[in-house]
Amino acid sequence: MTGDVLLVLGAALASGVEMVEAATIVLALGMSRGWRAPLLGSAAALGLLAVATLAVGPALERIPIDTLRLVVGTLVLLFGLQWLRKAILREAGVLSKHDEAAAFAQEVARARETGRARGPLDRYSWTLAFKSVLLEGLEVVFIVLTLGVNQGSIPLAATGAAVAAILVGVAAVLVRRPLSRVPENALKFGVGVMLTAFGTFWAAEGAGAELPGGDAALVALVAVTAAWSLLFVRVARVRAA
Repeated sequence: MTGDVLLVLGAALASGVEMVEAATIVLALGMSRGWRAPLLGSAAALGLLAVATLAVGPALERIPIDTLRLVVGTLVLLFGLQWLRKAILREAGVLSKHDEAAAFAQEVARARETGRARGPLDRYSWTLAFKSVLLEGLEVVFIVLTLGVNQGSIPLAATGAAVAAILVGVAAVLVRRPLSRVPENALKFGVGVMLTAFGTFWAAEGAGAELPGGDAALVALVAVTAAWSLLFVRVARVRAA
């Protein structure tokens, strides 16, 4: 039960971060050049991602679970550490935090400067929306498949991603402006902590280690990872000062 809750939460947080970035670009295109082309481009990308998920998911489930956990757990651990490193440096003030409002303004300016091609469809908006949603969506698919297969439930991981998509979509429709109030760095910090904990857990189990408490050990790993991450934030702040 504990593992299922962390699975849904981890998938939702990680997917939400990626979706905010894609939503910013689609919003900028829609508000500056019209909604038809970016919405069609986004829909095409989502359809392609759904097909990829349905095709790859069953294939992954046929791989022996210990091998899968060792390989994928190591990849998720490396992915989480990379994400966590950047979040720690941003939180410490070493790297600048991502400014969603500035990114939105930049996309709007670029969209307005780009000329429109003749024809019923704005190809620039369609292509940029398709590419943005597809690239960010591929990371979401990776997160859903790796979390879902290793924890034994792709539907639960997909549920977390779907909840994130609904929340981001509703927020974007309601405010019709960049989601700059979303604490993106805090979300990335939390996602980095959870992916690092999940990766450690799966890699250890895949290597044959027996962690005490089963899935409950995930909670301890999340707590320990969060603790040393916050410690690194303080160390980085001192060194930066």
